[in-house]
Amino acid sequence: MFDHTDWRDRLWSEVDQPWDLIIIGGGITGAGILREASRAGLRVLLVEQNDFASATSSWSTKLVHGGLRYLANGEWRLTRESLHERQALLDAAPGLVEPMDFLMPVYAGHRPGRLVTRLGLAIYDLMAGRWHAHYRGRAKVMNELPYLARDGLRGAFVYPDARTDDVRLVLRVIGEALDDGGRALHYARAESLCRDPQGGVNGIVLHDRLADRRTKVTATAVINATGPWSDRVRAQVDGAPRLRPLRGSHLVFRRADWPLERALMLFHPDDARPMFAVPWCGATLVGTTDLDHDGFPDTPPRMTDAEGDYIMAAVTHYAPGLGLTRDGAVSSFAGVRPVVAGDADDPGQASRESAIWSEQGLVNVTGGKLTTYRVTAREVLATLSDRLPALARLPADAPILGGGGDRLAGRYGRHAADVRALGEAEPIAGTPFTRAELRWALRHEGVAHLDDLLLRRTRLGLLLPAGGEAELPAIETLCREELGWDEARWLEECRAYRATWHRFHAPG
Repeated sequence: MFDHTDWRDRLWSEVDQPWDLIIIGGGITGAGILREASRAGLRVLLVEQNDFASATSSWSTKLVHGGLRYLANGEWRLTRESLHERQALLDAAPGLVEPMDFLMPVYAGHRPGRLVTRLGLAIYDLMAGRWHAHYRGRAKVMNELPYLARDGLRGAFVYPDARTDDVRLVLRVIGEALDDGGRALHYARAESLCRDPQGGVNGIVLHDRLADRRTKVTATAVINATGPWSDRVRAQVDGAPRLRPLRGSHLVFRRADWPLERALMLFHPDDARPMFAVPWCGATLVGTTDLDHDGFPDTPPRMTDAEGDYIMAAVTHYAPGLGLTRDGAVSSFAGVRPVVAGDADDPGQASRESAIWSEQGLVNVTGGKLTTYRVTAREVLATLSDRLPALARLPADAPILGGGGDRLAGRYGRHAADVRALGEAEPIAGTPFTRAELRWALRHEGVAHLDDLLLRRTRLGLLLPAGGEAELPAIETLCREELGWDEARWLEECRAYRATWHRFHAPG
């Protein structure tokens, strides 16, 4: 995707030329807009102040789903749209977006009742155009999950959804946009907005945080796709705050400690909030919470002790036979959802619909879901069709991604064969990730810091004890070979990575 030697210098040399479109924000929403705009032939630049997918798009529950909760909340259009996009992603990127059955245990006194749940799942299947949901009796459920709480267990509903690696999805979308002529620059902060003589936004002052250089970049249109930061960007056009930042936290357990073939949908014993336990990347993650996160972005999200206890209360209630403790988790993570403020008092009832509006020429987009990123991207670009006539050439039936297959094909697309050619295919410490993937990321995926490599290009920092501390000597060799880091640089990267991991990802 990126040549690790001089790609930033080459791109920086051309950023001061006029662009059709500048996108601020390198999460899934910005990546989706970049992909669709590049497909239409626009001259488009995406800038991200940190690493790609380093905020909300890193820390989701890893689900590509219609959202039964949205159906229960009466958000029928969002559910139908999500189910359509779920299938489009399953078709477009097998190996990256994977179908998976979800099992919903049913206990005595289950609310909503069995008939209401069966009806809801039938509607879910009807919207998806495929009959799949069914009921399993108690004996079959206990045979599959012998550690489940037995008292009052009646059986379980089974229904389909999908999982993904959220960061890798973002990287694939960006990579395909680059193949179509788009440009993307991480660790590049839009410090301020620029105005035309009439006062409309027509560019940004861009600060390259790695090389400490600045330049003015102009464009026909500028899109604010910064998610939780969008109100801060909008303040420059006197936009009143519109976001309700919500924090969601998760714990990650070793697969050996929590063996799971299907995902579980559970209702928290204290407040009946839906939670998920998901087999993912050779581990099991469980979450999420849904709490107002005050002070963002000055207060970065991390799992609080209260959230950790809340998650563990559900784990021990439903799976007492596992004997799990919070200290036995491998890692934790938390993210902020950029939900548009509404009338709901309960954070769990706040709508996940996207919102798009323009202020003094700045196009703003926030809210939305990982699953429906393409729909959101096309809706944003539709608002710009009068300013950018080339958008009329955007094909309505273009494939969402360029295909997949096995795990490497899904994760790397057309570069999968190149990754295989590197050899070094032995999995690292029982995870799905290999030294070849580390080497590929260092050569071609714009790794600037150690946490880029261990928390995003791969997820080793979430899957291995102490963030992969035991693997650091071998990783040092790779970083020295591929990036030319000397001992001083390596030690500084390790210090920064360890500090980040202990602050934001330690389970206790």
